[in-house]
Amino acid sequence: MAAQFKVSDNVAHRTNRTAETRTVHPTDYEKQIYEQGLKYYRPQFTFQASQWQIEAEKLMSADSVGYVSGNAGTGETARKNREAFQKWSIVPKRLVKTKGLSDLSTTVFDKQEPVPIAIAPVGVQQIFNPDGESASAAAAAKENVPYIMSTASSTSIEDVAQANGDGTRWFQLYWPSNEHNDITISMLDRAKKAGFTALFVTLDTYILGWRPSDMDHGYNPFLRSDKIGVAIGFSDPVYRKQFKQKYGCEIEDDMHNAAADWSATIFPGTSHSWEDIKFLQDHWDGPIVLKGIQNAADAEKAVEAGVKGIVVSNHGGRQVDGGPGSLSMLPSIVKAVGDRLDVFFDSGVRCGADIAKALALGADMCLIGRPYAYGLAMGGEEGVSHVLKSLLGDLQLTLHLAGIESVSPKHLNSSVLVREDQL
Repeated sequence: MAAQFKVSDNVAHRTNRTAETRTVHPTDYEKQIYEQGLKYYRPQFTFQASQWQIEAEKLMSADSVGYVSGNAGTGETARKNREAFQKWSIVPKRLVKTKGLSDLSTTVFDKQEPVPIAIAPVGVQQIFNPDGESASAAAAAKENVPYIMSTASSTSIEDVAQANGDGTRWFQLYWPSNEHNDITISMLDRAKKAGFTALFVTLDTYILGWRPSDMDHGYNPFLRSDKIGVAIGFSDPVYRKQFKQKYGCEIEDDMHNAAADWSATIFPGTSHSWEDIKFLQDHWDGPIVLKGIQNAADAEKAVEAGVKGIVVSNHGGRQVDGGPGSLSMLPSIVKAVGDRLDVFFDSGVRCGADIAKALALGADMCLIGRPYAYGLAMGGEEGVSHVLKSLLGDLQLTLHLAGIESVSPKHLNSSVLVREDQL
């Protein structure tokens, strides 16, 4: 099955087509741009992935730039994420006769998805663009890309679900301590009622890492007297009741204490244990995925715990400095557990070739983080759509020109890669 996409309304208008939805290949976006170029139209957004961060930072405040572009410590882990991709090269095959462009469909949670990427859970999106999570969720649905909502969103669960419409959406949990199990249950119940079908549990952020770029600005978005980063808590009936009992007023009457209190709830400072996974399984009837796995031993424990998947991730280098590149750890983890659960990957993905390499090394799906956040800053919903279509068009042409018929492990696996530093 070929991946299917929808032409955005503004592109349809600029090319004198109706705004009526039609299905296209990711690479049709390239064709549209060249057709428009014949009429001297120039695209609103750059197609150079390496420039998205630069263009986005021109439009954001210093606080926002520090938050989204910053890393833990000296940024060593973040640099290693990128360097890990550059160690691998795709070796093309020639005279491969195919029926058409490479098939991008993949299977996760025993269901076929049209593309092998999903929107990674990124919080506080209204600091990048006022439309925030609603714009990203709408763009994801428009491009048939699964959307993962962060607990640290600046928009409520229900409003994000409304923006996402009939799209595929999954919920990411920053997990409160056991003393707040009632709040955890409330969030999970709300997510289920709002149509979120899988639960991604982040394991590496029970407290924020050492982030110099944020500290240079004295900026922690979760402590400000607004709803940015804390909207899920402020809209949660269980938390609102507890706050009123504790402080004797409504959240809106004491936003300062409310922001600090909710932040301490979802970032409790200490980790849960493997035994606590059972609690989530008792209160979530869909797939559970553990995000932040970086070694085969923990991946084995995830299998033993009975979860459906893992995300091989180091949080993009934002939590622990001095760690390995996430892609470097992927092969050993896939070798250990790849046939027993779904393996998602993130950290350092910036272009179509990166996605191809991660999939070739055994990931079932890649999560896209910073690139779509930069798209959001550049142009709201249309900026996010542009980034998603660009990444998928780049991926499809990369595979097609390399003689790789699909993202299935049958065609896309480690045999198509070479480590040039080991030749």
